Amino acid sequence: MSYLHGFRRIIFEYQPLVDEILDVLGLKETPRKEAGDPGDGCAEGGAGCSALPELLAREAESAFYTDAVSYSLLKVAEAGRVSAAEELLSHGADLSFEDPVTYYTSLHVAVLRNQPDMVALLVRRGADINRRDRVHRSSPLDLASEEAERVPCLRRLLELGADVNCVDKTGKSALLHALASSDGIQIHNTHNIRLLLEAGADVKATMSDGDNVFTNLIFLLGETEGREPEETAALRQFCLEATQLLLSHSAEPNACPPEESLVYVCINQYEVHLPLLRALLDSGACCYCPQHGPSCWSGFTLVFERLRVLMNCSDSGITHTDALCRAETALELMVGSTAHPKIPSGWKVIPSAYPVHTEHVLGLYRSLKLMGSSPATLKHLCRVSIKCLLRPVPLDAKVKALPLPDRLKWFLLLENGKGAEEEIQ
Repeated sequence: MSYLHGFRRIIFEYQPLVDEILDVLGLKETPRKEAGDPGDGCAEGGAGCSALPELLAREAESAFYTDAVSYSLLKVAEAGRVSAAEELLSHGADLSFEDPVTYYTSLHVAVLRNQPDMVALLVRRGADINRRDRVHRSSPLDLASEEAERVPCLRRLLELGADVNCVDKTGKSALLHALASSDGIQIHNTHNIRLLLEAGADVKATMSDGDNVFTNLIFLLGETEGREPEETAALRQFCLEATQLLLSHSAEPNACPPEESLVYVCINQYEVHLPLLRALLDSGACCYCPQHGPSCWSGFTLVFERLRVLMNCSDSGITHTDALCRAETALELMVGSTAHPKIPSGWKVIPSAYPVHTEHVLGLYRSLKLMGSSPATLKHLCRVSIKCLLRPVPLDAKVKALPLPDRLKWFLLLENGKGAEEEIQ
């Protein structure tokens, strides 16, 4: 077996020379040092480094020399010892040599241990910047995108020309790696996502199984049950920030089937996702099925259905009055996001389904139906046009910077219901 053969070679063939090299450099293979730790011996460029050429020259004709110096390069790359790496490369270390256990090259190792200067050296000396390992099929850029602590390496790889849209055999790009690796609580890859998008990452990238840039965000939003309030708030904030970044680069958050649509997910739980819903609608996303129209699913009917559920549930964690207030806000956001709201034909609301605030609910329903059959007002068309010109999202800061009275800014942003009162009633 090649795996066992590789393991035996580490122990019985080139390990003695590896130990000598690491001893000269003051590096110990075990226990593992933190990134940048020079070990117990010399510091970068010290006496150990000056003794290294003598050792390498003396052992140049020994058996397994190339494997030994190449394996030593892996350890040196892990520790970030640039001068030592240059010496090993000058004495025959192979940049394509793989760790016999992990199958990572020295460039992969440097990224994993967040050694940006080592990354630069290895790439300058000819390392394949887009090479994928044989086990996980990850490129150095994929690995750099997976943790916020690796941003220095991510930035360096992009500066050195890494292919930001290179994908593995499943279609997974570095951007999808950054999103899929984020849990919204302990791992926040917002900066990684921003750097990749600024470098031209494709927001339309889709894996062979159908996963796209919004798939993990939809998953995370469904994972809040049973969490502490602080964790839930952090998760939703991450999803909001990541979504705003994606929307600012023209990502499409709407889809069919509905469970793959971030817009649908947010409307279907409008009571907890209003900030995210606002960002989605401000970006120009429609509040109905983008392929089949309102007859497939409509945000207006979803809000009323969700309101019915909340008003008939005693343990929803939200009062009936609050549920109604947030439903109004959601409806206002949907109406204010398009010049001509598309109200599903034949849609009716059953009064008995709403045991409290029945007349208020029916008033909202009638207003929407009337709006769907009437020409849009000039002030409504102006608001939609101005918000469209201010894209991409987020729009709040842009609107607040306009030389307009506060009343008009409130109208544009639908803040605190000030603009909504004039729109729905």
